[in-house]
Amino acid sequence: MEKEPKGDDGGDLKLLGLTVSPFVIRMKAVSYRYIEQDLFIKSDLLVTSNPVHKKVPVLIHGGRPVCESSAIMEYVDEVWAASTTGASILPADPYERATARFWAAYADSKLLPAWVGIMWAATEEERTEKVDETLAAIGRLEEAFGECSNGKAFFAGDSVGYLDLVLGSQLLWFGVLRKMFGVVVIDDDAGSKTPLLASWAKQFVETDMAKEVVPDVDTAVEYLKKLQAHRPGSTVTQLLS
Repeated sequence: MEKEPKGDDGGDLKLLGLTVSPFVIRMKAVSYRYIEQDLFIKSDLLVTSNPVHKKVPVLIHGGRPVCESSAIMEYVDEVWAASTTGASILPADPYERATARFWAAYADSKLLPAWVGIMWAATEEERTEKVDETLAAIGRLEEAFGECSNGKAFFAGDSVGYLDLVLGSQLLWFGVLRKMFGVVVIDDDAGSKTPLLASWAKQFVETDMAKEVVPDVDTAVEYLKKLQAHRPGSTVTQLLS
């Protein structure tokens, strides 16, 4: 995943990341040098670039670090939108832009901790509770898709936008839940409670950006097994960033 750095000012562009982290997967495609991080033994570069949280992703542009995935997404969008896709990942309308940010925050603060809890549950009762929380959250996002997409393929309409990236980056781990625990988050069977998201997910994984950066499910499964063996009781942050 090494790419030549490219920026408007010619500055060096690096991304410190973890292949299976949804916070890293959601980074919009620009040319950069990708540097994989070992979160069991954090590099000096990661610690010095993000001394507050010491987690990925970190974008280093011209020697200056930008931390936290949402901040990086908006930074990249503002700096490179015109020179890459020609369009912003956030809607032009202020209300629609605020709505996209709201649901993206919901996906990260409600949905993501719920499904991580499924993998980390100590008892079947706790796992069942987390499954219920996950399905409730995805149900809310099914409704949000109906409101935001205006009948089109993605939350942002005809192309992938901010909210699509945030939720789409979690699809890899929905595959892990299905494979390891038999939990189906987005159901595409007849009578599905999430028909809109099922259609959206199929189209999202077929986009060029998803094919380029999303690893296969087995890679994520192996990472989870490694983490479970080395870090019992890890938090959401420790699991993915």
